[in-house]
Amino acid sequence: MQHPSETIQRTLVLLKPDAIERGLIGEITQRFERVGLKIAGLKMIWPTEETALKHYTEDLAERRGEHVRKMMVDMLVSGPVVAIALEGVEAVELVRKMVGETEPKKAAPGTIRGDYAHVSFKHADAKNIGIFNLIHASGSAEEAMQEVDVWFEPNEIHEFKPSYTGITMA
Repeated sequence: MQHPSETIQRTLVLLKPDAIERGLIGEITQRFERVGLKIAGLKMIWPTEETALKHYTEDLAERRGEHVRKMMVDMLVSGPVVAIALEGVEAVELVRKMVGETEPKKAAPGTIRGDYAHVSFKHADAKNIGIFNLIHASGSAEEAMQEVDVWFEPNEIHEFKPSYTGITMA
């Protein structure tokens, strides 16, 4: 479900098990709040394989291979995740910029991955594991709509006006 305004978007962030295990929930969530993004939904769950497969669709397997999809699913179901539905002006692009490159080694300092992770694809491949990159962020507005629906029921997304609405969500 997309927000009625064309520039106000809803996007999904997943704090993956490695972020949870390291105690980074507050620090990462605070970054999104600081830039004025609204948390419309937030919950901690331990994903089932069924949910992880809905999240990492067959399209991923076609693009990157079934082996990669399986590693990503295995990592996602290895522990609890925090699912966050964020709203804001061009939220998809903003969140992707804040998160940084998928490969933490290439993520710029100041991004979430650049500040809290350093693993490379080469290392993950050598260990035959998924890459520990802390966080997932929707790649497009269309993907965000699908992903929010995977992780949240309609009654778990909350409409309210934050006090700073006039500044960042006009």
